[in-house]
Amino acid sequence: MKRREFLAGMTGIVAGATLAGANDANASTGNTQIAGLRGSIEGADLGLRPSADDDQSRVLQRAIDDATKRGKPLFLTAGTYQVSNLKLPDGARLVGVPGRTRLVYRGEGHLFFAENVAHIGLEGLMLDGANQPLGDYTPGLLHFNEVADFTITDCIVSGSSKSGLAIDRSSGHITRNDISGASDAGIRSIEARGLTIRDNQVRDCGNGGILIHRWAAGEDGTIVSGNRVKNIFSLAGGTGQNGNGINVFRAHNVVITDNHVSDCAFSAIRSNAGSNVQISNNTCLRSGEVGIYSEFGFEGAVVTGNLVDGAAAGISIANFNEGGRLAICANNIVRNITTKGPYINDVASFGYGIWAEAETNVIGNVIENAPWVGIGLGWGPYLRNVLVSNNIIRQSGTGVIVTVVEGAGPALITGNMLQELSKEGIVGYRWNDKATRDLVAGNRGWHHLTINGNQVS
Repeated sequence: MKRREFLAGMTGIVAGATLAGANDANASTGNTQIAGLRGSIEGADLGLRPSADDDQSRVLQRAIDDATKRGKPLFLTAGTYQVSNLKLPDGARLVGVPGRTRLVYRGEGHLFFAENVAHIGLEGLMLDGANQPLGDYTPGLLHFNEVADFTITDCIVSGSSKSGLAIDRSSGHITRNDISGASDAGIRSIEARGLTIRDNQVRDCGNGGILIHRWAAGEDGTIVSGNRVKNIFSLAGGTGQNGNGINVFRAHNVVITDNHVSDCAFSAIRSNAGSNVQISNNTCLRSGEVGIYSEFGFEGAVVTGNLVDGAAAGISIANFNEGGRLAICANNIVRNITTKGPYINDVASFGYGIWAEAETNVIGNVIENAPWVGIGLGWGPYLRNVLVSNNIIRQSGTGVIVTVVEGAGPALITGNMLQELSKEGIVGYRWNDKATRDLVAGNRGWHHLTINGNQVS
C-alpha cells in the first residue's frame, strides 16, 4: 500500500469515529440518554396523548402499571399531560424529555405517591403543581413513604401548595433537579435512611429550602451537597422554625457541604439538636438571622471552611443550657454582619461574628465588620472548655466578650489579632452587661480565664 493511500484510509477511520461520537452525543437529550431507553415503552403506544386538554390520569396509571409489570421504563414524549393521584408501584420508572415533558396536577389529591416499595425512579420530567390545593393526607406534591431506593433526577418541580418533595422513612438520591415555588419546603425529609440530596436548585419557597427532620432524635446520615438554595421565606412566622435554607432537626450524622445558600429569611444553614453534624465549605450570603447555627441539644459539630457574608449574626454554636456542646469552628470567613434581625432579640444582641459555649475550639477564623463583637463566649454560667486561638478580628466593635458570671467554666483566649476595633479588645460580661475593663493584658483576677499573647492594633 502506498503511503498516500494509507494516510487516506486512516483519515477515513478517524472521521468515522468522530461521526460516531457525534451521533452518540446527539442521541442524548439533557442528561437522559436515549440509548438507555432502548426497550422502553412509549406512552403514546399505551393511549397517552401529549398536550391533550382532558384528564389522562387513568390512562397514565394503566401505562405505569403495564410498563412496570413488563419490567420496562415508561417513556413520555414531549407534551403536556393533565393528571392527578398517580401511584408508583415497585419498580416503576418514568422518563421524559427534559424541559419538554410536562405533567400538570389537576387537583383533588396528590400528583405522585409511592409507599412500601423497593425501587422507583423519575427522570427528565416537569412536574407542575399549578398551585392547586393538595389533599389533607399528603404533605407534598410528590410523597414517598417507606421507599427503600428511589431516584429523582433532572426533574423540574414547581408550584406545590405544600412541599415540593415529601420523603418519609426512605432512602435514595435527589439529584440535579430544579425545585421552586413550594408554599412550604422545597424538599422535606423525615426520618431518612441514608438519603443523598446533591446538585439541585431549590428556590422561592415559602417556609424552607431543604429540611432534614426526625420525630425523635436518631441516626439519619443524609448528605446534602453541591446544592444552590436561594430566596427562602418564612410565611408561617416564628423565630427560626421556618425561613432556613438547609435545616436539620434531631437528625444525627448529617453532612452539609459545598452548598451555595443565599437570601434566606432566617439561617442559611441551621442544625437544631443534630449531633455529629458536619457543615463545611458552604457559601452563605445575606441571611436574615444567624448565617450558620448549631443549637440546642447537640453533641458534636464541625463548622469549617465556610464563608458567611451578610447576616444578623455569623456563626452560633450555642445552648449549652440545653446540652449543646463539643464542636470545632475553624477556618471560616465571617463578614458584613448587621445588628438588625427578623425579631427583637431579648437574650443577646445581634451583630456578632461567632458565638461558642462548651467544649469548642474557635481557631483560625477571619471576622470582619461585626458591629457588636467579633467572638462571644458563654452566656451567664453556661461556659466550659472553650479555646479561642489564632483568629483575626478587624473593623468590629469589641474583639472578644466572655462571661464572668459565677459558675462559668474555663476559657483560653490566646494568639488572636484584634485590629481597628471601635471598642475594647477583650471584655467580661454578666449576661447582657459589660462587667470588666479591657482584659487584653491578662485575666485580672478572673481565674476561669487564661488570656495571653493577643495583639491589638
